[in-house]
Amino acid sequence: MSAHTGRQRPGDGVLPSEPATTDSSAGQPDTDATPAEREPVGSPRRFWSARRVPAVIVALLSLAAVGLLLYDVVSVRAGRPGMGWRRRLADELATRPLDDVWIIVGAAVATALGLCLVLLAVTPGLRRLLPMRQPPGTRGTGEVRAGLDRRAVALILRDRAVRVSGVESARVDVGRRKIKVRAQVHFRDLDEVRADLDAALGEAVATLGLARRPSLAVHVRRPKKG
Repeated sequence: MSAHTGRQRPGDGVLPSEPATTDSSAGQPDTDATPAEREPVGSPRRFWSARRVPAVIVALLSLAAVGLLLYDVVSVRAGRPGMGWRRRLADELATRPLDDVWIIVGAAVATALGLCLVLLAVTPGLRRLLPMRQPPGTRGTGEVRAGLDRRAVALILRDRAVRVSGVESARVDVGRRKIKVRAQVHFRDLDEVRADLDAALGEAVATLGLARRPSLAVHVRRPKKG
């Protein structure tokens, strides 16, 4: 099982001291509150990917294009003829109509690349990490954030599933909002095994401490004969 954590730098988010109050209830635990009420409200935000590879690729391509264009402009200013590819590109753009197939294809490719960059910029990424709940009192401080890898969650649930009596093998697919379990049963009634799997896996998911508990879908079947 893998974990992903992040720490805040010392001194960040330190609040100025305030005068002490005389409220006798301050610092005392709320023994009347239920466990659900004592848990932090809401769920931690997803982890954001640094996306270093796409950023490096875009930066290198932009640097190469700008450098080549700047070199050609300086050459023209120095009295030398411009590069053939730039003159041909300028002529093509000046003479081809807007409904030309190559103009449409080029515009579509540029639009698709732009949309991909926008999508990378506005989405968190790191879909393989499932955020975990933060302990009460640390919500919003940003000091510690933890997450579980989906593959680790799948291994834990698969090990729990094969311990159920009658289960021969199990396959677990973990998503952000749903966990799908497919088990092969070689003895016992299918409904009984399904009920035991629902109980065992539901308890296992609850003990993982995920910020957003995914729903559980269990499918059981007999192995194919032959």
